[in-house]
Amino acid sequence: MVAHPRMYTDSDPWLSEIRDIALSLPEAAEVEAWGRPTFRAKKMFGIYNGSLSDRLSLEFRPELSESEALRQDPRIFVPPYTGAYGWLALDLLVETPDLQEIAELLEASYRLGALKRMIRALDER
Repeated sequence: MVAHPRMYTDSDPWLSEIRDIALSLPEAAEVEAWGRPTFRAKKMFGIYNGSLSDRLSLEFRPELSESEALRQDPRIFVPPYTGAYGWLALDLLVETPDLQEIAELLEASYRLGALKRMIRALDER
């Protein structure tokens, strides 16, 4: 099996901040997959597409009820591969990312796959 080439550098824009936000969620972990940092808590809830990717972005899984509204935002696009499963991506180069917005997108994505105990721990914070 051939390993995927690394599609980011540790000094990538916004990686440190996104990593801090994602890993602050209960039982969250970072796993490199497809050459990208992915964030998981039982299930994957975020994928960072770094500076060596086609597009510097953050993929997340939105709530179904929010998906259409998010698609109206010019910073949001349907990513290849995961887009077929309802994921969206935030282009990190269109404008300076709002870290509070990123935290909300990641938390909503996290909640879709987290176990009840994880959601309880998140709500108790």
